[in-house]
Amino acid sequence: MVSVQDLRLPDGRVLRVHDSADDSATSTFTLLWHHGSPQTGAPLAPLLAAAADRGIRLLSYGRPSYGGSSPQPDRDVASAGSDVAHLADALGLGRFAMMGASGGGPHALACAALLPARVSGVACLAGLAPFAADGIDWFGGMAGDGASLRAAVAGRAARERYEATAEFNPESFTARDYAALAGAWSSLSEDVGLAAAAGGDGVIADDLAFVAPWGFSVADITAPVLIVQGGQDRVVPPAHGDWLLRHCRRAELWLRPHDGHISILDACPVAMDWLRAQV
Repeated sequence: MVSVQDLRLPDGRVLRVHDSADDSATSTFTLLWHHGSPQTGAPLAPLLAAAADRGIRLLSYGRPSYGGSSPQPDRDVASAGSDVAHLADALGLGRFAMMGASGGGPHALACAALLPARVSGVACLAGLAPFAADGIDWFGGMAGDGASLRAAVAGRAARERYEATAEFNPESFTARDYAALAGAWSSLSEDVGLAAAAGGDGVIADDLAFVAPWGFSVADITAPVLIVQGGQDRVVPPAHGDWLLRHCRRAELWLRPHDGHISILDACPVAMDWLRAQV
């Protein structure tokens, strides 16, 4: 059973929070999930099952403009740190771990950098490197040449125009990705549909934040970092994971050569085990 609450933040915004804990919960390990772009923030069935099997309390929340959370104009990636700090205070959390996939990866890293006393470890699956990352072709290998992110580089108006006519590029996913969406990760397809139906402000804000200064440096992360990267990823190509490995102090890379952007999520259960082992 997952409880849902709307957390009122000091600036008046609402953050919709999902919590797998209940009155009978005995978990001693808490994991906060950062969702991809676009998603509602509701925890997906495979994540809930893996957490329950391990006695893990799984938390998630909708970033601004997603899944019932209020908009936050001009937010940057670092703003996730403040929101998560308020969430942790409200729920009485001490130390906990972070996990984020795709668009959630940079936000998980932000929390690790900005909340060092609270974050015991972070797993970043198929997560982008900062736009200013040196030594890589940031758009290289992205399906459609990273069209949505290139539009974001031109500013909000250009990104909004792109969103108005955007269509999914089927070349973004591999055969293994499509198999995952048809099977274990079918709940992801459903959740993306719900998020998209609510409007494009969340994904537009995410893309704008990804190509702007993030507001922190990954070099400041003192917690252990697990980078999980698919070798066939056409949304966030492997060069991004390699850059993060080289620039995070205590990083470990799991390169899964046959995985794409969705099938990489099959690594979530063992990534949970890795995070718990860091405590």
